[in-house]
Amino acid sequence: MEKMGRYFYDIFIEKGLTENTAVYLNMLILLAITVVLVFISDYIAKNILIRAFHVFAKGTKTKFDDLLIDHKTPNYVAHLVPLVIVLKSFPITFSDFPDFEKPIEIILEVYAVLLFLWMLRSVLRTLESYFKTKPRLKDKPIDSYIQVVMLFMWIIGIAFCFVLITGISFWKFFTTLGAASAILLLIFKDTILGFVASIQVAVNDTVRIGDWVTMEKYGADGDVIEIDLNTVQVQNFDKTITYIPTYALLSDSFKNWRGMSSSGGRRIKRAILIKATSIQYLSDEEIESLKKIQLISEYLKGRQEEIESYNIERNIDKSLLINGRNMTNFGVFRKYIQEYIESHPAINKDMTIMTRQLEPTPQGIPLEIYAFSSDKRWENYEYIMADIFDHCLAAVPYFKLEIFEFDFAAKLPKK
Repeated sequence: MEKMGRYFYDIFIEKGLTENTAVYLNMLILLAITVVLVFISDYIAKNILIRAFHVFAKGTKTKFDDLLIDHKTPNYVAHLVPLVIVLKSFPITFSDFPDFEKPIEIILEVYAVLLFLWMLRSVLRTLESYFKTKPRLKDKPIDSYIQVVMLFMWIIGIAFCFVLITGISFWKFFTTLGAASAILLLIFKDTILGFVASIQVAVNDTVRIGDWVTMEKYGADGDVIEIDLNTVQVQNFDKTITYIPTYALLSDSFKNWRGMSSSGGRRIKRAILIKATSIQYLSDEEIESLKKIQLISEYLKGRQEEIESYNIERNIDKSLLINGRNMTNFGVFRKYIQEYIESHPAINKDMTIMTRQLEPTPQGIPLEIYAFSSDKRWENYEYIMADIFDHCLAAVPYFKLEIFEFDFAAKLPKK
């Protein structure tokens, strides 16, 4: 070994060069040879390993080995070959420079630790991508767990590098680190909170990837596309991305629409405001006219017979409509809307269908439609709801009712 390290030195001495010059030239030539060997071995190792991985991947059904190639795991493994060559050759190259040997050894050991971390990172990313291909795991916060493992590995790796550079013991380093735990807690506060939140989100199944969430505090209204250790990414419906701290899912309120998505329909809950002064009793002539509306024709016949029988039995004076029992245009309109909603093809008939009168307001009497559309897709849902209310608003005049509209002119001061 020693003879190999002084091969060029002996040649230079024979050529008549001074010892000092021969030593430096010998070291430079050996260093150049080492560098060339490193590049050649790295190139050959990468090609052999990558080709071997490709051949192996083609012969298997699993996607895991293909993902290893995509995340360049063979490339990092191939770097081990030139690292071994350098570790074996540098004592020969610097045999005449013992002062260089220790620093170079430390640099190589630190590089070895970092290379191991990059290899591990590549494998973890492969696992992350592989788990996301599994239907049972694709909506779980896999990224958070991988990041936690990687965080611990980087802490241990950096600790090893620090120990190699300073020469102190590994346990002494962590003892010193424990004394600075308050500072570390402050630095990694968000990471620690995110880690705890990620576990609770996963265990309680609070949020999944693909869920539609609304969080007004952060301006988020869209689908969850990624759950990381520190942030949850929400793609809003205008295609912008909102980043929410993971721990905010526990500390702040938000709305998850998963229940609606997994149910049989999407809720429609909207009211029409009817002007109170347009509500009135219906005369016999008006009832006969409304019988032409097919959806409520049978209802009006049966209801009219029931009311007439009641009033006759009790000898009610019907010279005034207010006496006895009567039908109102608002009540008949409410029944018409109920029948219309129940017969609408886009409404889920197995879920609640209701048309109800709400408490009077200064803007009129609200008539609310409460039902569920069968189609839960946003654009279709909006179309269905608009179609329903287009019809309802157009039907109002047939019942001699009026929609409330704010009269700005009436509020202006008179000249």
